[in-house]
Parts: sequence; C-alpha cells; structure tokens
Amino acid sequence: MNWGCKISYTRSIVRWYSSMRKQIDLTCFPTLDECDLEEQHIRGSGPGGSKISTTCSCVLLKHIPTGLVVKCQETRFLEQNRKRARLNLLTKLDIHLNGENSVQSQTARLQANRKASMDQKKEKN
Repeated sequence: MNWGCKISYTRSIVRWYSSMRKQIDLTCFPTLDECDLEEQHIRGSGPGGSKISTTCSCVLLKHIPTGLVVKCQETRFLEQNRKRARLNLLTKLDIHLNGENSVQSQTARLQANRKASMDQKKEKN
C-alpha cells in the first residue's frame, strides 16, 4: 500500500511562505518502503476508560534497517494512527540519517535567521 508519506509530510511541515519553501533542500529526504517496516497494533493506555483499553488502535511501527521505533496513539482510529505513525517515523528517520540537513533542522535554522533579521530591523528603528 502506497501511503504517499513523502508528499503529505512535506506539505504539512513546509506550510510557510513560498520563499521559505524554496530554501529547504528536500533531495536527501528519505522514503519508506513497506518491506522495511514492522507494524503492530496494540491496545492503548491512558485516559479513555474501557474503550481505550479494549480496542487495538495504538500503532507500534519499527523501521528494521535502523531500529527506530515509533508508537502512535494520537487518535481513536487505527487508520489515522497508522498514517501519523508513518509521518512520525519519517521525521525521526530524516533526523537520524541527515542530521543538520534534515527538514526539521533546516526550518529551525531558517526561522532563527528570520527572527534575527526581524530583531535587527527593530533595533535599527
């Protein structure tokens, strides 16, 4: 099943101005192969009473080559948790493989530069 994680991830992460979108390098962004994933559906924990403790809506996703593990229990629905777990795994995988060139660190760097330039403009006035 093709989840289209790369496209939806980049759309959800890079939702700023078009100038910032152009500055982020997405060439090193990893893709997920379903054969590299081990997925388990487990019972959730926490608030929600007997409903959460009797349904298997929590997803435990493991990337076999790197050993990264993601647990997702953000929604009540299994399919939504499966999608969100894949997006979270892509984020972790990007940080693990690319480090300072990951999308998250690039956006943090751009936001810091933008904030610094705004602060300089305020001091100037």
